[in-house]
Parts: sequence; C-alpha cells; structure tokens
Amino acid sequence: MTKEKETLLPSAIKNKEKRSAVHAKLKHQKKVEKRKKAKAREAEEKRALELGEEPPPRKIPRTIENTRELDETVCKPDDEELFAGNDADEFSSVLKQECIPKVLITTSRFNSTRGPSFITDLLSVIPNAHYHKRGTYDLKKIVEYAKKKDFTSIIVIHTNRREPDALLIIALPDGPTAHFKLSKLVLRKDIKNHGNPTSHQPELVLNNFTTRLGHRVGRLIQSLFPQDPNFRGRRVVTFHNQRDFIFFRHHRYIFETKESKQPESKGKGKKDKDAQPQEKVIARLQECGPRFTLKLISLQHGTFDTKGGEYEWVHKPEMDTSRRRFFL
Repeated sequence: MTKEKETLLPSAIKNKEKRSAVHAKLKHQKKVEKRKKAKAREAEEKRALELGEEPPPRKIPRTIENTRELDETVCKPDDEELFAGNDADEFSSVLKQECIPKVLITTSRFNSTRGPSFITDLLSVIPNAHYHKRGTYDLKKIVEYAKKKDFTSIIVIHTNRREPDALLIIALPDGPTAHFKLSKLVLRKDIKNHGNPTSHQPELVLNNFTTRLGHRVGRLIQSLFPQDPNFRGRRVVTFHNQRDFIFFRHHRYIFETKESKQPESKGKGKKDKDAQPQEKVIARLQECGPRFTLKLISLQHGTFDTKGGEYEWVHKPEMDTSRRRFFL
C-alpha cells in the first residue's frame, strides 16, 4: 500500500485540493534534487581546477535544433563545388564589390497604414535604397525600369488588411526571386528606448544558414548590403535563422570598461590591501529597429513571373511531416 501511495500520480487523484498538494510536493522534490546535482557538479569542477585536472564534461540538453533530421544538402567547409559556384552565381558581382548595391523599394497596389512607416525604417537600414510609389504599374514594368536605372535589387512589400504580411526580394538583372511571409512586425517607434541609426554602412551578420538552399538565400540577403562596413558607426544588422524562421534585428553597440568588486579575503572581515579592482570590458546593445520575422515561401528562377516562371524551391504543406526537419 505504501509503494502504491508513493507512485500515485496527481492526475489519478480526484480531489482537487489533494491533487494540487501532491503536485506541489513533487515539484518541490524535483527542485531539491536539481539543486543537489548542481551543487555536486560545481564541487567536482572546483576540485578538478584545484588539482589541475580537466573538469567533467557538462551534459548537452536535447533541443529541436541539435536533434534535427540529417540533411544531405548541409554545406561543409571543404565543399569545393559550393565555393566554385559562388564565383559564378547571380550575386558574385555585388559580393566581390565589382558594383555597388542599389535597391528599389516599392509596395503592392493597395498600401497600408503601417506600410509607409515600415518603408521609412527599411530605408534607414539598407544603404543606397530608394522608394518609388507603385501606382498602377505592373511589377514586370517596374523590373524593366529598375534594370535600365542600374538597380541591383527590388524589394516589394505586400499588405493585407492594412498590415504588411509578405516581402518579395528580386535580384537584378537575372534573378532569383524570393517570396517571404512577413510576421511579428514591430516598428522603430514602437520599440521602447530605441536608438536612431547613423548613416554609417552597417555590419551584416548571417547566422545558421547551413544548407544549400539556406546558403543561396543568405547570399541573396547579403547582396542587398554593401560589403565594406564602416565599423566606426557600430551598427549591426542581423538575420538569424532558427527552425526556418529568419529573425531580423538592427542594433547599435558600444564597449565599456567596468571595475569589478574587490574579492573578499578569507580572514575575519579583513580586506587584502594589495588587491586591485579588476577591469572588465562589456558590450552594451541598443536596438534601433524595426523588428520582424521572415519565412521563406518560394524561391523562383529569374525575375518575378507568376505564369511561366520555374521554381527552385516551394514550401508545401506535405513537407511539414516532422518538427525536426528544416530546409535552411
């Protein structure tokens, strides 16, 4: 009987008060065991350091990221074919600094209330970007106009119910065209204590674009920005890919030196007179905005063509068979 009571789960208890009491007790026991394990691990690490030995390896927690399904298209550092392809792809002229990127930003035919504010924020993020009103022009005519005016990329902001919900990036003159779903948009004015970016060219950080498709999308995004950042401006634009969601952030950073507190001596309330305050260099970040998330819907060969265009990759519902399967 005692063993049955010990192994009794809270879900099997019908009385609400007893069930919550048993649940709280089990939760407290788990916390106590966790603290004991943490203290034992800290003691082992301290002992190993004192003896000059290597501390015991820490366990790596299982996450969806580190247990993702194996993908044959994951790029390797020694992939010669990949690097040879980089020299001949559509973005090589911009990324080799043979020409300066020039971006045309426009909207869908029906603009939204938040659309102009989002465009203003994008113009401050992307150097050498220009806004042109869409009007009644067809997108193919805008592509032809942009080619004549030596633009290297076009960004089209699509809106639905007065809210930006999609982004189209067209690389010129020969494509490709990437269609992204846009979500979680937070404008600069809505970010608390936001910073105002300067006119310096930003540093670009691309994280976790590991597959062939991710590498291609990363190079498309990279071609929007100049490849000679001005480090004095301390501006960083980040595109972080996690589980095929691309998170965009725009920050300004600064390095500061702070004095750490003096370590207390082991004596009775006495401080070591020779101990000097240690200086630590820390980095502080200030978000400039905007903040949004992109999800790749399709990647099309060439410039935008809905009827006769060939697609390199299209996301379909039947692809979402596993939570641990990622494409970028």
